[in-house]
Amino acid sequence: MVTAAPLLSETAKGEKSPGPHDIDHWKPLGYLAIYRLLLAGLLVALYLLKLTPTPFGSLYPALYVAVIYGYLAAAFLAGIAVRTRMLPFHTLVDIHTFTDIACITLLMHASGGVDSGLGMLLVVSVAAAGLLSVGRTATLFAALATLAILIEQSLLYLNAPAHIAREAINYPQAGMLGATLFATAALAHTLARRIRASEKLAQQRGIDLANMAQLTDYVIQHMQTGVLVTDAGGHIRLINATARQLLGLGAKPAAGAALEQLVPALQKQLQSWRAGERQTSSLFEVPHTGQQVLPHFMPIGNGADSLIFLEDASDASQQAQQLKLASLGRLTASIAHEIRNPLGAISHAGELLEESPALETGDKRLLRIILEQSKRINAIIESVLHLGRRNRTHPEHIELGPWLQRFLEEFQRIATCQPGDIRLSVEPTDLAVQFDPTQLHQIVWNLSLNGLRHAAAAPAPKLEISAGRSGDDIWLDVRDHGPGIPPEAAEHLFEPFFTTEGKGTGLGLYLARELTESNRARLICLPPPDGGARFRLLFAR
Repeated sequence: MVTAAPLLSETAKGEKSPGPHDIDHWKPLGYLAIYRLLLAGLLVALYLLKLTPTPFGSLYPALYVAVIYGYLAAAFLAGIAVRTRMLPFHTLVDIHTFTDIACITLLMHASGGVDSGLGMLLVVSVAAAGLLSVGRTATLFAALATLAILIEQSLLYLNAPAHIAREAINYPQAGMLGATLFATAALAHTLARRIRASEKLAQQRGIDLANMAQLTDYVIQHMQTGVLVTDAGGHIRLINATARQLLGLGAKPAAGAALEQLVPALQKQLQSWRAGERQTSSLFEVPHTGQQVLPHFMPIGNGADSLIFLEDASDASQQAQQLKLASLGRLTASIAHEIRNPLGAISHAGELLEESPALETGDKRLLRIILEQSKRINAIIESVLHLGRRNRTHPEHIELGPWLQRFLEEFQRIATCQPGDIRLSVEPTDLAVQFDPTQLHQIVWNLSLNGLRHAAAAPAPKLEISAGRSGDDIWLDVRDHGPGIPPEAAEHLFEPFFTTEGKGTGLGLYLARELTESNRARLICLPPPDGGARFRLLFAR
């Protein structure tokens, strides 16, 4: 509930005085100023035309004339103040209401008191004040108007001639008019409070709707699926960025344009769908880009508008291809597992046969071919099974300098190479990355073993392992000084089962790249200008 303090209570609750640009609040005050100007102008016009009704100005004509001219001047000045917003809103409401009470009471006094009927004009002023003011200010104005009426009756009793005073004095009617003013003030206050609450709720709902519309538009514009809305005439009403890209429209102002002019194939399918001739959509090719697009149609609203979802057919094909590759990978792993048993039997039988003293030289050569190829098939199977059983990554903080030093010591010991065959450099020495240490060991081991094998005939150092930083990127290079990579083989290096050697499985680099991407890093080949091969591992930032 609002307390008795009329102007401070509502302000304390957060209601501010309307500013100069709050047109919705100033407009009713402007209408009230026009009403006051018309009322004063009507009284002056009736006086000048000598058409003033009999009760008006009958008791004190000079006072009546002075008041109507003063009231007209005050109304004119009030209209200018409202027009120019020279004073705060509530200050103008208070001044206008006080002016009305004073002028109407004086006119009533000059016209013979309450019986003149001019007192009813106070009801309009108090009602307007109740609608435009805050708090219980309307009650204050009603009290002031009632007090003014009682004072006017008292002055009339004291100053008017006895025969006129007996006829003009009417305290019961003055009391009824005062009660009417208080009832009007209470009703106007209640009505104004409900109007303000409704306006506040409507304003909040408007803000919520605007936010929701903005959010919806943002979501639609950033959807991966193309969204297109057309009206009954085939004109575009809404289109998002993905749909523009799929249809090859670019930055063209598609909204409002005819769909038939932009994408005739899509418009033809839309017409067939609306006519009921086509229940399922089909692919169509965008003329400008040659891209395959799959549309889906839905009615919206009363059915006059149509919602079209556009999907890139290449994405669907890629997903289907991934499913096929996943199924093929599981099948390959199953076949590889089944091959190991007979392959083991073949290899074991060959080893036993190799120990037989009755073999001739030609048979031994054929037997060695069988054993070598059996080992190669077993290596391929091991790689395939290892790729299928690869676990999730467990990245750790790795300081590259100490880690590479330990790796080099282990690699030289197991790979049986000379100490000067491999050169290591790390600059700066405090490089650190997040990577799965087991998988990093497997990647660098594979790259180093390949590089050392290809640079077997090169002078020392045959292999260089280096790490450094370029801007925000940390990299690790494994470079050999061998014959290099043929241009025709460079684009197939990371494909599975691709190899340039008869003894290789073709899965080493493919597996290394898969492990690298699992750690959100990249493995690329950078052929150096002076020969050899260089593989760079770019770590995630």
